[in-house]
This record gives sequence, structure tokens and C-alpha cells, in this order.
Amino acid sequence: MYTMQSWTCICLIICSMQSVCHCCDWIRHHYGHLSSEYLSLLDQMGGDITKQDAPVFFPTSLYRHIDDAEVEDKVRFLKETIYQIINLFDGNMKSVTWDKKNLDDFLNILERQLENLNSCVSPAMKPERRLKRYFKKLNKNVLRKMNYSAQAWELIRKETKRHLQRLDIFKAKIN
Repeated sequence: MYTMQSWTCICLIICSMQSVCHCCDWIRHHYGHLSSEYLSLLDQMGGDITKQDAPVFFPTSLYRHIDDAEVEDKVRFLKETIYQIINLFDGNMKSVTWDKKNLDDFLNILERQLENLNSCVSPAMKPERRLKRYFKKLNKNVLRKMNYSAQAWELIRKETKRHLQRLDIFKAKIN
């Protein structure tokens, strides 16, 4: 658990490395607000979240592993997860029955979150391969295998919600 003073020091170190200091305050003061907005929109996009499980296991061990990482690695993980979610939603969505405005708002807020997180992380840092591989499997084994059906997208919505909720818990441990 970081004190406010140690958090400030960590932020100064990160910011001096990044030369963009707004990220520390932004994560502390704005990340949670945007997160609440997109989680609410995710729920409002369609009916109840499906009870069916995706054929790809949620990467719980990866989240446990990143819990022990350095702060910059944690921020990079937040950024990379949101980036992968946005990419997942960049597919054939003809079969979805979700509210179009809520879907657009959801994706726009995720994009804003990603832009801000991008300013906090060095572009030279490589993304977590296991995370990238997990999302690739979701795309292949859910969306493509189920031919981008409405049912496939509902599974993706469920998995997305799980990730975004887990990122909220994860972010709370950063500050």
C-alpha cells in the first residue's frame, strides 16, 4: 500500500521518465470515473449478460503475476488490456442487437482511457505476450469460430466486463 507521499514520488519518477506528468494525477482522479461510465454503458448496451462461459479461460494467473510488478508495468498492463479490448470490438458486428449509441459511447470512452494511458507508458515497453495471446484466442475461438454471431458477441461482452472489473480492482492497488 502506497502513502500519498510515496505515490507522488513514484509518479515523479515515472513522469520524469515519460516527460508527461499529467498521467499520475489522471490515473488517480479520472481513471475510476471513466471506468464507471464504460461499465455502465456495457450493461446498458443489451439485455442481461449471458451465463454461458467462453471457451477461453480467463487469465487469472496473469493478473496475479502483474500484481507484484513495478508501477510502470502495472500502468502498461492497464493500457494494454484496454487496447486489446478495443481491438476485439473492431470486428464484424452486423449480428449484434446492442443499442448502437451505447456501444459507440462505450468504445469512445475506452479510446479516451487508452489515449491517457498511452501518455503514461514508454512506447519502447513491449506488451505482455500472454495478454495479447489471450485476446487473440478470444477472437479466434469465440468470434471467428462462432461466425461473429450475436451469441459470440454476448460472450465477448461478458469477458470484457470481467476484464474491466478486474482492472478496477487492479487500479485500486496501484494508488
